[in-house]
Amino acid sequence: MKRLMLMLLLVASVAASAQEVICHRGYWDTEGSAQNSLRSLVKADSIGAWGSEFDVWMTADGVLVVNHDETFEGITIETAKWKQLKNLRLKNGEKLPTLEQMLKCGKSLKTRLIVEMKPHTDRAQELEAARKIVKMVKKMRLEDRVEYITFSYQGMKNLKELAPEGTPVYYLNGELSPSQLAELKVAGIDYSIKVMREHPQWIDEAHALGMKVNVWTVNSDRDMEWCINYGVDFITTNAPERLQQKLMP
Repeated sequence: MKRLMLMLLLVASVAASAQEVICHRGYWDTEGSAQNSLRSLVKADSIGAWGSEFDVWMTADGVLVVNHDETFEGITIETAKWKQLKNLRLKNGEKLPTLEQMLKCGKSLKTRLIVEMKPHTDRAQELEAARKIVKMVKKMRLEDRVEYITFSYQGMKNLKELAPEGTPVYYLNGELSPSQLAELKVAGIDYSIKVMREHPQWIDEAHALGMKVNVWTVNSDRDMEWCINYGVDFITTNAPERLQQKLMP
């Protein structure tokens, strides 16, 4: 009986310490890939990454575009028309992708789709972007594969309200404690390694509240090991295969 109890405790401990890898802007730091490209999403899936993150803006004429910065090739995305952007190419030769293209690509993959809605200057436009993102995810029947993250406080509340109940929504900005976020009923904290090193107690606080913890962007061995030792749930990185090696038993 004692041996059985010990085995059950060991299994529970391993399950509790399970940590997942999220590719930051997809797995882009590899041959033939580029940040926020379709290829980066496929590559993230090919190495068995738990999730792949990508960034979404909405153009002035309502097209949802995947890109990290507010500009691409000197064009400000949220004030541009899609016709100004649609033929521009990423560093790997792909055309600048739309959210629709990214979701279609993701349908055939297993990796979870971590959609970061970027903060828009115009809050009405940002709200419309949130509506369109959630509607498109529903149309693609990907609601059980998508999680949302954003730096925008209002955007976080919008996504929480618009997405189906239970959809994971995380806040990125770093100024709110887990208890403050728990009042908003979001899934957890998703803060930078700098913020988390300043507030390591937030990890246990979030877990005690039933919330998850993600840390970004974790690239150095030192930061990877810190996150692993502190038991965060998800680690977002530009070096997913190196992190996977560190997480191997």
